[in-house]
Amino acid sequence: MLTEKEALNSLSGLKDSGSDRSILELGWIDQLIVRSSKVIVRLNLPSYAQAQRDRIAKEIKGILEAFEDIDSVQIELSNAPSNHGEIGHGGHGQSPPSLKAIPDVKHVIAVSSGKGGVGKSTVALNLACALSQTGYKVGLLDADIYGPNIPIMLGVSDTTPEVIGSGSDQKIIPIETCGIAMVSMGLLIDDNQPVIWRGPMLNGIIRQFLYQANWGERDFLVVDLPPGTGDAQLSLAQAVPMSGVLIVTTPQKVSLQDSRRGLAMFKQMNVPILGVIENMSVFIPHDQPNREYPLFGVGGGQTLAKENSVPLLAKLPLEIQDEKVHKEYLPIVLQYPNSTTAKVFRQLVSEVVQNI
Repeated sequence: MLTEKEALNSLSGLKDSGSDRSILELGWIDQLIVRSSKVIVRLNLPSYAQAQRDRIAKEIKGILEAFEDIDSVQIELSNAPSNHGEIGHGGHGQSPPSLKAIPDVKHVIAVSSGKGGVGKSTVALNLACALSQTGYKVGLLDADIYGPNIPIMLGVSDTTPEVIGSGSDQKIIPIETCGIAMVSMGLLIDDNQPVIWRGPMLNGIIRQFLYQANWGERDFLVVDLPPGTGDAQLSLAQAVPMSGVLIVTTPQKVSLQDSRRGLAMFKQMNVPILGVIENMSVFIPHDQPNREYPLFGVGGGQTLAKENSVPLLAKLPLEIQDEKVHKEYLPIVLQYPNSTTAKVFRQLVSEVVQNI
């Protein structure tokens, strides 16, 4: 399988047409990641070299796609000048993009998973609310741009956030609900409107949500990431310093395998792994609260945590609550504070704060 070092070396012959120097020597590639049969290259050209952008991107794709085990090459383009040093965080010779903290935000925590449908957004939302219940000032950024579900889960999908200022000084005012401040793409588009964007546009909106939202003073900003190891994860890791990431999985082998990839990506990006959360660990019937049924297997979260020498922070059960009093748009920790799930989330808050 093609390694990152081999892929990088294959690009050493590409040159700046003006100086005839290698683009590697000039530091115009600031990240290269090989993921299975896909290569992601972040191309960072100074303003004077923008005229060569298409030519260089085309040549990079041509060289990398020539390898037999590579099916696709994704080029991310940026106008920011790059410096010499280390590529990404992997030690290949060029410096990572400089990280910029969010004013008045103390800690940024990402909630991630390699697979969809594991309850990642539910974990992010209830973690944010549980942190707020503990007395912290909390923001929640829904970075799942293609599938923004947080507004629906909070019952505010019909709410339009206020935007103040103009131009580069424009700010979006987060929606305040359930004790947290929230920003999501779901607040800016119609319910049935698809987001059909390539990587650079997604990178731009995530940075706007980070730096052009009026977060105010926040002890924690919880970021709900989409499944996988793609543009959103890279954009966040390259933009803002993070206190750590939580990896959500279920006990199933498929979920476990995908979560391994997600965890490995953040390790490669030198983002601290706070720990693993196993969701849907057991099923607890409403009429038999003392019974537990492991519907999806046993030990997946513990296996992932042990493999990577990180703690298993929580095992969240699957509970069916009393439908007579159920409110669709209220997080579990607020609606059922005495449930097993709410108690686990409160313990999770304690673990997360202690680890940070």
